[in-house]
Amino acid sequence: MKWSWKIGQIAGIDLRMHVTFLLLLGWVGASYWMQSRHAPTMLAGLGFILALFACVLLHELGHALAAREFGIRTKHITLLPIGGLAQLERMPEEPKQELWIALTGPAVNVLIASVLYGWLVFAHQWEPFSQLGIATGPFIERLFAANVWLVLFNLIPAFPMDGGRVLRALLAMRWDYFRATRTAAWIGQGFAFVFGVLGLFTNPMLLLIGVFVWISARQEAAAVETRSALAGAPAFAAMLTDFETLHVDDTLGDAVYLTLKGSQRDFAVTEHGHVIGMLTRSDLLAALAQHGQDQPVTTAMRREFHIVESAERLETVLATIEAGAGETIPVIHEGRLIGLITMDNLRDYLLINAILEKRGIGRGFESHPARTRRAS
Repeated sequence: MKWSWKIGQIAGIDLRMHVTFLLLLGWVGASYWMQSRHAPTMLAGLGFILALFACVLLHELGHALAAREFGIRTKHITLLPIGGLAQLERMPEEPKQELWIALTGPAVNVLIASVLYGWLVFAHQWEPFSQLGIATGPFIERLFAANVWLVLFNLIPAFPMDGGRVLRALLAMRWDYFRATRTAAWIGQGFAFVFGVLGLFTNPMLLLIGVFVWISARQEAAAVETRSALAGAPAFAAMLTDFETLHVDDTLGDAVYLTLKGSQRDFAVTEHGHVIGMLTRSDLLAALAQHGQDQPVTTAMRREFHIVESAERLETVLATIEAGAGETIPVIHEGRLIGLITMDNLRDYLLINAILEKRGIGRGFESHPARTRRAS
């Protein structure tokens, strides 16, 4: 996510903070300073917000660890003004998996609230809820109430809240995934509109929440629409077949020539017909600055890279690229390099497919993986 940076790592998962989270802290601090002109009161309000977001972090870790049980890695957890966001490497394969992953987060808050409730009953520290505030009332009771609120708020059926994913999972048990997501996104945008209207006349935070929910619902629907358009199509359907390669004996100067000759940015490096590395544009430029043109390409190529088989599904290839496997993925057929896949190829594929499907043609332009037209 843009405008966020890494602040730590927990259980092997990067923890990131969005710049708007700092705006939230600033807003809370300024609000309490203007009301009380008392530094301890302002610090108490900020301390409570930080404790609350510690509970939010545990909530997101619940999602991440549940996803790990289904073999899904979590890229990072980002702290936002509306809570946290666990960015999964891929979507669960089954609606039931998404249902369990979505419910695990609120279940963590239920557990926290239960522990806090037990402490309050044991210590007899209850006060009327009307007397509670961010910086007023017993700290434990305020944190208990906040966790109860987190459970209720996150179960609102709107993306990116857990309730939106629960709704999508339940709908997907009866409908196809795209229709379920589109319906859940529409409902989520309806809630976003309500939040926005209420925020204009009551609390500005509701307006900010409405904006986040609206954008998240649109992004979720667009992402699933993309995966739906790619579903079932093989990798060779969208690969670049007119491409150049570098040999293991070539130099960086040869790579410069091919770069300037055409529009290709990344090159597969081959030896005896097999791909042994990838030379990216950024690596080429860095190597040129350090070594000049006479060094062999093997000094700059990446030896760890991802290869896909021609029959591998495009939705899997897209997930691979989004997971950071590289901007260009070699495609092989019977051990032979036959093409390259980039995000630009995938975008062109989606655009052409959309046009052809409107004309009722479908995917008629796809060819056999063995029919390639590679540059010599």
